[in-house]
This record gives sequence, C-alpha cells and structure tokens, in this order.
Amino acid sequence: MTSDDIAMGVSGEGGAVADDALLSRADSCKVLRKKAMDLLARREHAVAELQRKLQSHVEGRGKAQHLDADAIDDVLATLQNEGLLSDERFTEAFVRYRCNNGYGPQRIQAELRERGVSEKIAAIYLDFSDPQWFERASSVRSKRFGEGKPKDFKQRARQARFLQYRGFTTDQARQVLDGDVVD
Repeated sequence: MTSDDIAMGVSGEGGAVADDALLSRADSCKVLRKKAMDLLARREHAVAELQRKLQSHVEGRGKAQHLDADAIDDVLATLQNEGLLSDERFTEAFVRYRCNNGYGPQRIQAELRERGVSEKIAAIYLDFSDPQWFERASSVRSKRFGEGKPKDFKQRARQARFLQYRGFTTDQARQVLDGDVVD
C-alpha cells in the first residue's frame, strides 16, 4: 500500500476505510510525514509551527481521511531525530531572512515567539547589542526617507516611529537619528 492509497482512504485489505474508523497509527504517521515533508520542502519550519499546521490538517482535510491526531507527536519526534526539523536551523534562517528585509531585533523576536521558538534559542541568534543593528536601522531609514536629514521634530518623530515599527529599539533609533539630525 502506498502513501497515496492511504491518503485516499484505501485500506490494506483492498476495501475502503469505514466512515468512522481511524486509520492505524502507522498509516496516520505515513500520511502526516508526507504532509510534513511537503511543508519542509518549501522552507524551514519551527517545531511548534509545523505541529500547528499538521494539527490543522488533521482537523480539516485529514478528518475525512480519518487520521489519528496522536500520531503528530511521533512524526515530529522522528523528523527531529533524523535532523529534518530543527528550531535552531529555522531560527538562523528566519533571522537572516527578516534582517535582510530590514526588520529589527524586537520585531524578529516577536515573530519567532509567534512561531513557537523558545526565548533561549532566539537569544542565541538575536544579539540586541550587535553593531549591525545600528547599520541596518540607518540603512532602512535612508531607504525610506532618503539621505536627507530630519529637519524638524515632526520629521524626526515620524522616522523614529517608523524604525520602532520595524522592530529597532528606541536606543537604536535614537542613535541613528542623533547622528543625522540637523541643528
């Protein structure tokens, strides 16, 4: 029996699965592993994020397939043991991606928290005191507002709000703006 047969609800004995019967745990694991691998093939995922997606699959489309929701933990553990799923690898890639898109450490940290990454792992890849954040904040400010310096308090406040929205700390925004303010 192939995983496609399982996904279509065909039992191993050649008949269809009864309407209210759950697939065996092993069959559910096969279907959920295929779904997890499809998701991981697109991009890295945090463990909690992948768990939510698989749970959603079981409650939605998987309900019609009669999947065993308890198999999710087995699939996640197997993927972690095989090195296919890693919060550390996800965090490293996510921080690099969001940083390159002009976001600051506070915003990235909040997004990691939303995706279920522990504060301990996030702290390894997000050093708030790293000088790169000041350079990035300056670059983001210049890209949005041009090389011109803020001429008055209103422009300065607007630029500070923008930098804070992007996830830079108050100190990072202040340092960037203090270096650029015209007297």
